[in-house]
Amino acid sequence: MRKWNAGLAASRPVIPVIVGPTGVGKTAVAVSLGRLWPITVISADARQVYRSLDIGTAKPTREEQRIAPHLGLDLLEPGERYSAGRFARDAAGWIGALAEKRRPVVVGGTGFYVRALADGLFQEPEMDHDRRDRLRAWTAEMEGIGRWATRLDPRYAGGGRQRAARTIEVALLTGRALSWWQHHARTQGVMRPWYVRLTLPRVVLHRRIRERVDHMLAAGLIDEVREVLRRGVPENAPGLDAVGYREVVGHLQGNISREDLPEAIATATRRYVKRQETWFRHQLLGSPVVTLDADDPPDVLARRIADLWETRGT
Repeated sequence: MRKWNAGLAASRPVIPVIVGPTGVGKTAVAVSLGRLWPITVISADARQVYRSLDIGTAKPTREEQRIAPHLGLDLLEPGERYSAGRFARDAAGWIGALAEKRRPVVVGGTGFYVRALADGLFQEPEMDHDRRDRLRAWTAEMEGIGRWATRLDPRYAGGGRQRAARTIEVALLTGRALSWWQHHARTQGVMRPWYVRLTLPRVVLHRRIRERVDHMLAAGLIDEVREVLRRGVPENAPGLDAVGYREVVGHLQGNISREDLPEAIATATRRYVKRQETWFRHQLLGSPVVTLDADDPPDVLARRIADLWETRGT
């Protein structure tokens, strides 16, 4: 078996990266891969970093983590901010600290996290801390925050309230769009990605999304959100502003009926999935990409990934 870190003598190791939209089955494939390889999963998921948000983020179970240990879960409390830059710095440390016998595999659907690891970070410009704090208080109450972000940065590609607020913050405090800084002030990435992109026909993925939503609600998603709010976390706090959670918050506020809640979450998820798929189609250029039909069983996909890895070109 080829060692994952045989390239550590070079500047950056080649690391498998399993990507795809929400609901496509990335975790199941990673766990199956963990039965074939001694892996540690680096979770590139902007929602799974939050403690107590387990059901709505589809965190791997204890048994799944026994088979394939995960890093990047439960890093902070809902309401705290976490960025792609911080993820890349943390993940670089995790990868560097892994024992040689364990292979890192990056798994996730947050494209900006993956890109930060593969393509590097941008050096954030200096910003006045007092003005930044006042601006954050303002954006926390802002309606239509995504539209404002698009006006200030035409290349803003969505990604939730936290990313929109950051886009506004950088543009107003520096005079240049976030996308400009990301392009002109970038450092080198910490790995060379070998991408495995999981896909499904739209009708199949939409069916899986609805089944996933029904399962989450049956597992206690509403109670999970109610408990986080009971602890004093604001309703629009980072973490609770994610797809699924913000619809449950709306339900608890009386804006969405229990009857309408499953479809509201499924609709929001389908929209998010469309953005994810667009991102992965256009942002993985310049690196090896293997595209696999995720309609096959996870163990079959894992075996295919292992075989392709062994025969890949260097």
